[in-house]
Amino acid sequence: MPHWVYLVAAAVAWEAGKPLVIEEVEVAPPQKNEIRLKILFTALCHTDVYFWEAKGQTPLFPRIFGHEAGGVVESVGEGVTDLQPGDHVLPVFTGECKECPHCKSEESNMCDLLRINTDRGVMINDEKSRFSVNGKPIYHFLGTSTFSEYTVVHVGCVAKINSAAPLEKVCVLSCGISTGLGATINVAKPKKGQSIAVFGLGAVGLGAVTGARIAGASRIIGVDMNPSRLEEARKFGCTEFVNPKDHKKPVQQVIAEMTNGGVDRSVECTGSVQAMISAFECVHDGWGVAVLVGVPNKDDEFKTHPINFLTERTLKGTFFGNFKPRSDIPNVVEKYMKNELDLQLEKFITHSVPFSEINKAFDYMLKGEGLRCIIRMEG
Repeated sequence: MPHWVYLVAAAVAWEAGKPLVIEEVEVAPPQKNEIRLKILFTALCHTDVYFWEAKGQTPLFPRIFGHEAGGVVESVGEGVTDLQPGDHVLPVFTGECKECPHCKSEESNMCDLLRINTDRGVMINDEKSRFSVNGKPIYHFLGTSTFSEYTVVHVGCVAKINSAAPLEKVCVLSCGISTGLGATINVAKPKKGQSIAVFGLGAVGLGAVTGARIAGASRIIGVDMNPSRLEEARKFGCTEFVNPKDHKKPVQQVIAEMTNGGVDRSVECTGSVQAMISAFECVHDGWGVAVLVGVPNKDDEFKTHPINFLTERTLKGTFFGNFKPRSDIPNVVEKYMKNELDLQLEKFITHSVPFSEINKAFDYMLKGEGLRCIIRMEG
């Protein structure tokens, strides 16, 4: 077990909404059931921005954000047997201990030990941070904190992947794209020829659109308030586009009228509680299934009339598209490499910046420009 501390560059968020600062950060060695990773590529996900802004969530600063990434194992802590230095991995914001009832269930990926916890800023093992600046602890984010040249992660939160996979592309499978893809193919499960509405056409939503296309959906209706997303969405497989701002009636009514009573499936990828309600109310009675993916504000309430359930509509939720990180993500990477999934990851990657310019990635996302910005740790 290694005992040395690394002094590395990391992008620290000192306070909500302020630009990240590249600092020299001490990264402690991995403890029991932990690994230390050298991050090679990381991407900015909307969830990072959401918690960096700290609107409607518990603020926790100073913090190192980042959770969509690819890297190489540098060292392993006590008890780690299935990973070794040199392994290529994707860190994942939710984990798989393989021991708890959830991990042993075929129906769930909500690990009791390692499920997503946005408020925890320390490691599970000893409730301490592995990051510090001049002796002052810096909080972790989602157990990953990939906006750092090196990071320490619980072994259950990394997926070991084929070392031949291009990390600069497959890193986006560690969060958003897999979340959207899995929400459709694992949870909504549209049958060939069915119709589906996808709310929110960012990277997660276009992952859901991709899943719908792979499943053989005949009508894929994209719903977004940004008209500039229309052309992008068509490239991923959207057949129609609805902008709620263009209509005086609720968008669920518009979709019901377009589809003779409602779509067969819907997937909501915005975090807006109104979009969640619309996604549920726009599915067809008798067999319609709506899947919620977006993370709402903590005080939001979902309101709909019980008759919508009684008339045999189904409402489901999912974290990470029901993929088990360690068991399933390596297979997704393999299928991508063998072209067994029509997953054109390069279409999702619209920008790339060196680590020193990480704040540019925030600017692109805040302006709604592009989908994923890859941050190259080595310039």
